[in-house]
Amino acid sequence: MKRMNFNKGFIPSAVLSIAIIIFGIVGFVTKGINFGIDFKPGLIEEVRVAPPVAEVTYNGSAKVAVELSAGQLDLVISGIGAVNETRSFNFAEFTTVEALANEMNKVSGVNVKVLDGAFDTTKLFLNSAVSNQLTNSVLYIYPAGTSEITTDDIRNALASLTGISVKQLGQGADASYQIRMSDTKELSQTDLQDSVNNQLYSSFGKEKVAIVKTDFIGSSMSNSIASKSILMFVLTVALIWIYAAIRFHWDFALGAVIALIHDTLIMLTFIIWTQMEFSTTVLAAVLTIIGYSINATVVILDRIRYNLTYMNDVNSFTPILNQSLSDTLVRSILTTVTTLFAVVSLYVFTTGSIKDFSLALIVGLLSGMYSSIFISSGFIQFFRRTWKPEFGVHHSLRTVKADE
Repeated sequence: MKRMNFNKGFIPSAVLSIAIIIFGIVGFVTKGINFGIDFKPGLIEEVRVAPPVAEVTYNGSAKVAVELSAGQLDLVISGIGAVNETRSFNFAEFTTVEALANEMNKVSGVNVKVLDGAFDTTKLFLNSAVSNQLTNSVLYIYPAGTSEITTDDIRNALASLTGISVKQLGQGADASYQIRMSDTKELSQTDLQDSVNNQLYSSFGKEKVAIVKTDFIGSSMSNSIASKSILMFVLTVALIWIYAAIRFHWDFALGAVIALIHDTLIMLTFIIWTQMEFSTTVLAAVLTIIGYSINATVVILDRIRYNLTYMNDVNSFTPILNQSLSDTLVRSILTTVTTLFAVVSLYVFTTGSIKDFSLALIVGLLSGMYSSIFISSGFIQFFRRTWKPEFGVHHSLRTVKADE
């Protein structure tokens, strides 16, 4: 392939990368990292606020549990003296709450009181904080897509609590709200959850508040995960440096490690300024990019080593480096683009932590291709700026190659 002068972009690229990293440091000081529950002790609770559409009770002697999925509602009946069975109610057949309730009421002991009979059954959900076992106490069935509550309403309801942040998930009436409460006093999960839920119950009514899911991690566990994550990153980079130093040369290895650290800092800058939640899933994306980036860099280093052996018509290291980058350019672009197809699909068609994972991967893939070409190679050129060809060494290497 025609030799391109990549070396002309090394200094501008270094300046650009330094500027981005400084921008990230400023963001770290002013905004901080939005640590997920894995790294920050406390409670994360997702809630919906809406009036229930049905009340379910049971006064029989068996044990009856309600299980609700996207396509149907199941009544799981068990116990001594009862016929162990599962009664399923498909939402394709029972399309409204009223139709569903009429059929459920045919089960002995089950009583369903309809509050909104016209509501679509495919949008029903249960309160995860309440047992799904039916008793004389009321089990509420809730509707998704009817909430008129806003993020500000949730914040106002929790205004008396400290260390609270609220994030809206979804749009409009389909929105739910993620509530995060940091644990500064090493309280139990029950204490934290009660302090949040009691405020919500007081503001909106207990029957209208449904908990979608809850996550909790104690301070000792979060500290352990954080320290192990740092150790894992350091060991990964150290092993990569050792591998590259053995296979190539110490300056090649140093250039590769600098590119890895560069990619990590670029990803952290993006995570900080977008306030993406830094969870173990995002950490997995960072480690994935480290592996991907070193693979792209090793291909270039291997080509440089090859050209060092056979390009003995040059007087400096720069032509060898430019030729090596030119030889591997198409491969670097195609590999990145084809990987991006899969990652962009993940970003478009998924939600939650997988969406964050794929977005972090997109940034890392682009940064990894860029750093392999300009950052790693730029540092290698700097360390070999005084390099001169050694004819005897080249001649000996060619002879050995011929003998093989």
